Amino acid sequence: MDQQAGFTLTELLITIAIAAIVVTWGIPGFRGLILNNRAAVDSSDFITSFNQARSEAVKRGVGWRIVMCPGTAAGCSGTAWGSGWVVFVDADANNDHVLNETTDNNGQWDNGEKILQIHGAFNNGNALTSNMTDNSTAYISFQSDGSSRIKGSNAFQLGTFTFGLCNANNQRNIVVINSVGRASMRQQSCPR
Repeated sequence: MDQQAGFTLTELLITIAIAAIVVTWGIPGFRGLILNNRAAVDSSDFITSFNQARSEAVKRGVGWRIVMCPGTAAGCSGTAWGSGWVVFVDADANNDHVLNETTDNNGQWDNGEKILQIHGAFNNGNALTSNMTDNSTAYISFQSDGSSRIKGSNAFQLGTFTFGLCNANNQRNIVVINSVGRASMRQQSCPR
């Protein structure tokens, strides 16, 4: 007589109960992993654009500035970095095809200035805010030495950008810009 192998009803119920317990414990941990990865990816995207803008300013040389500002393909708009940003060559603002330090390099995208990169909005609940001083939350401007400077000035542009989504460890990423225009990423506790 041939015997057929299979599960008994008791074995099947025990397996389903164990699977339910594992899933119940695993889902919150998996959610935390997703939140951590989202914050890391968005932070990395911002730093990548930042480094591209800085590198392009060094490559272009004296007299040229590369700007990164919150906005879309239509240009810079407001201070909502989490809605996306634009990296562009900030030169020839008056479209006279002559680079003039007093009239050009105004920190705003003007018709005819070359756009190097457009980054879309965060679509996962992350926010990006800045506590940069000197009204510079509307742009980051790089000179040919790689430093970030305030438009129409040689004053350093310093500050901190904070990603608003707290991860599973109650930490959020912050991007700090130092006096020579370098960015570093750190973590800080989320406000309660």
